[in-house]
Amino acid sequence: MKDLNHYAGGDLALSPTGSLSPVEGLDRGKQRILRRLITNPGDYLFHPEYGAGLGRYVGALTNIPEIISLIRGQILLEDCVSKKLAPVISVTPSNETLSVNISYTDSPLGEPVTLSFEVNR
Repeated sequence: MKDLNHYAGGDLALSPTGSLSPVEGLDRGKQRILRRLITNPGDYLFHPEYGAGLGRYVGALTNIPEIISLIRGQILLEDCVSKKLAPVISVTPSNETLSVNISYTDSPLGEPVTLSFEVNR
């Protein structure tokens, strides 16, 4: 089954013919990682362990090594992230945002990927 082209927080993407657009390749991996990291554990009824819940760290006293460890553990559960080369993760907190930068190797394609995003309350 293919994944639908959808970044968390946005609308589903449509194909040129007006049907729902599938996503493949590097974008598929980025979408899956982002969804996993911002989803709160317990939000998916049938997968209560799914998600990192990064939003809970925004504006709180943060333990950066703990957050990086959480991110690493979660993204390695995705099949698009190579297990052979360790991902490089940086996290920068501020009062209202948590800036995350992840560099990893896409497992199916063997290509380097960078994913940068901010989490707000």
